[in-house]
Amino acid sequence: MTIKHHLTESLLMGYAAGSLPEAFNLVVASHVSLCDDCRAAVESYEALGGAVLDDAQVAMAEDGLADCLARLETAAAEVETAPPAPRSANQAHSLPAPLRDYVGGDMDAIRWRPVGGGVKQAILRTSESASARLLFIPAGSAVPDHGHRGVELTMVLQGAFADATDRFARGDVEIADEDLEHTPIADIGADCICLAATDAPLRFRSLIPRLLQPFLKI
Repeated sequence: MTIKHHLTESLLMGYAAGSLPEAFNLVVASHVSLCDDCRAAVESYEALGGAVLDDAQVAMAEDGLADCLARLETAAAEVETAPPAPRSANQAHSLPAPLRDYVGGDMDAIRWRPVGGGVKQAILRTSESASARLLFIPAGSAVPDHGHRGVELTMVLQGAFADATDRFARGDVEIADEDLEHTPIADIGADCICLAATDAPLRFRSLIPRLLQPFLKI
């Protein structure tokens, strides 16, 4: 798998620093799990942050170490008792590991809801500062023409889509902002499944998508 469209330096640094919204973190973590280049960049930023903390003179609370150890023990116990995610027999994982935790399994565990024109979505639970959803676009179908009131990160998980900017395949991430208005169209050869995160509602040009927008939470 060759990834052509990567994350920006600011997104990778924000992820390493823990300053991104949860929905954006999910996209970055999913991409990094598939992309050696971006994973290496994140590791570099994390190492740099660790070096800065080592040089800083920070006083720790008297019970800081005990509290940290207690949290680690609790986290370890939760991992040991957590049930395994459902998986079909002999089925290789299609979703990146960070995303499987949110879905509760792999592709067959996704609870799709129709949004019109054959397109389906599954909204994922994240913090309110940004939203995350999975999108299913039938082969050869298009998402309605839209712009953006903020930033949208769209990572391809299966198939591919194209718009006026380029073509995006598995592992690629398209970063859209207020300057981009586009009509993503799935490749004819296969259905396209994407992970999308937005920090503001989309801006649709057509009347029907605008009327449905409050109900679909797009």
